[in-house]
Amino acid sequence: MPVLAGGAESEAGIPKAPSDERRPGAMEELEHTCPQPRLTLTAPAPFADETSCQCRAPHEKLTIAQARLGTPVDRPVRVYADGIFDLFHSGHARALMQAKTLFPNSYLLVGVCSDDLTHKFKGFTVMNETERYEALRHCRYVDEVIRDAPWTLTPEFLEKHKIDFVAHDDIPYSSAGSDDVYKHIKEAGMFVPTQRTEGISTSDIITRIVRDYDVYARRNLQRGYTAKELNVSFINEKKYRFQNQVDKMKEKVKNVEEKSKEFVNKVEEKSHDLIQKWEEKSREFIGNFLELFGPDGALLSITYELTPGTPSNAESSYSPFPRGEMSHSDSEYSA
Repeated sequence: MPVLAGGAESEAGIPKAPSDERRPGAMEELEHTCPQPRLTLTAPAPFADETSCQCRAPHEKLTIAQARLGTPVDRPVRVYADGIFDLFHSGHARALMQAKTLFPNSYLLVGVCSDDLTHKFKGFTVMNETERYEALRHCRYVDEVIRDAPWTLTPEFLEKHKIDFVAHDDIPYSSAGSDDVYKHIKEAGMFVPTQRTEGISTSDIITRIVRDYDVYARRNLQRGYTAKELNVSFINEKKYRFQNQVDKMKEKVKNVEEKSKEFVNKVEEKSHDLIQKWEEKSREFIGNFLELFGPDGALLSITYELTPGTPSNAESSYSPFPRGEMSHSDSEYSA
């Protein structure tokens, strides 16, 4: 939406109100030329010094209610979030997602404090400032990254980057001699709270590493890092390497035990199958044996039929002599 603005300013540096007297022709029509939110994710977010907002149109102060209605329609609502973002994790990303989605059309600027400022007010970081800048540039919710962001936000900084609102969790952030560095932002009605993600923080991650230091030192020695790179003493290096060897032996023994159990299980399965088959064959063999050699077996019937002199109905009625004749010996015996 075009905005009419005068070229003159008051003594305090604030543009004169539209009702001020101006000569005819002194009015010029200005349009908002603020950078728009990223529509594609094929490249990282730019740095502020590469794409600073050069819009000359005045930025009217917005209320949260107005911003949530989607106004103004001619420019995005510029939301600012800052932090250290060391060991960038899902808690950071979730906070930025909330800041990005506060309003229907938001442009998210993220300020990252430098190493010097962070070490002075908060403590040492794992990642250096360049690494932290790059981590933020590759977050999908970020439209612009401001390097070397101030610890406490000043009116000059807010004006320079044309910031409408500041997003941060609502817990008072005491630092640099202040009970809450966002107190003046809250009083100006420019603060919008986000929710912290429980169970994940940079301090928690560092605590895990410190707690399991020996495990990670041994891990990195196995992966080829030197004791000097890990700041490990000669004695501890030997201790860690010996522990690694012991673990390898335990793993081998475990593998052998598992393979042995598998072998025994296979032998038991095969033995069970063999026994079952043997029992089936045994029953079959016994049945066949009884059919052949039992009291009513087929072999006995065959033997009766083939053996001479075996009494049978056919053989008892058979005589080699004609009917009424006897052999000589039989006649003598009868006489």
